[in-house]
Amino acid sequence: MTEPSEKLLMTPGPTALPPSVREAMGRPLVNPDVEPAFAADYRRILDKLATVHGTDDDVVVLGGEGILGLEASVASLVAPGETVLCLANGLYGEGFADFVETHGGEAVVHSIEEGAAFERSEVASLVAEHDPVAATMVHCETPTGLLNDLDGVLDVLRDAGVITVVDAVSSLGGTPVPTDRIDVCLGASQKCFSSPPGLSTLSVSERAWEKVESTPQDSFYASLEPWREVDLDTDGAVLLPYTHLSSNLYALEASLDRLLEEGLESVYDRHEEAATLCRERGRELGLEPFPPTEARCAPTVTAFEVDGDAGSICETVRERHGVVLSTGLADHAEDVVRVGHMGYSADRERVDVTMDALADVVG
Repeated sequence: MTEPSEKLLMTPGPTALPPSVREAMGRPLVNPDVEPAFAADYRRILDKLATVHGTDDDVVVLGGEGILGLEASVASLVAPGETVLCLANGLYGEGFADFVETHGGEAVVHSIEEGAAFERSEVASLVAEHDPVAATMVHCETPTGLLNDLDGVLDVLRDAGVITVVDAVSSLGGTPVPTDRIDVCLGASQKCFSSPPGLSTLSVSERAWEKVESTPQDSFYASLEPWREVDLDTDGAVLLPYTHLSSNLYALEASLDRLLEEGLESVYDRHEEAATLCRERGRELGLEPFPPTEARCAPTVTAFEVDGDAGSICETVRERHGVVLSTGLADHAEDVVRVGHMGYSADRERVDVTMDALADVVG
């Protein structure tokens, strides 16, 4: 069967690109290493990014897909033999432990049932027992459409002096993130920003910078340390650790402009409306979201439970209707169909077209 020529990308990242973002990506190439004009452009982009992150902390943009930000945060903060508490109720929460061990740290994984909430008392006990230098956690577990309420555990960790690293890759720009209580908050261009894959964004607190400076670095590209000394107060070219992805940066700025022009509160409301519509229509088809409680469902992605045929469903929806969905991952690869309603795709009309296509296949 021939796939439709026009496709609707409704995956939980990468997302579809707005025309203004595609246009910005195609601007004439700027050499960031030698052209002084790039300095002003770069400062402007970082200011806009800090607004979307919701922080007065420094903001860093790394040239690499979002996973680079996860590894760089661990590689930069954790010395060999130091303990890191990894809070996990999903695939990506568990995955932080791999980065910790790769860079010589000791991972203490607090693994709870998928969909369950982290308890302050349990986290406090683990901190008292293991004295970790840092703790990692995930705001939105994309494989299961779960949004974690991190407020309580962030309070516990901050009171204990533990540096916090939060993967907000699939939530930042689509729903409020408590960045003011996070030491390193991670985002990525290809999710709610609806920009091309290729950039990791990080907000870094002063406390985190101090830990980076006192930690032996075992990498250059996956290290935040070189970015600490970048001088943006210059009329000349900005000396960056490496040649930055200038075209991707201009596309990111176009994405940020869209968010800021709409207003972040309106952006969050739009995501909530798209998510509610998606789940309501799914339930009409007999499909239930993976997290059983509505408050635990992410406003950026919905994971519908299906009976072991997710791959077939996604393939048929794509071939018959040109709508691209995602299956689950790992243990849920065939038991979950995921609809991404994030960024440019957080749109009622797009959700309706998607759910019409899904209804034709499973209804």
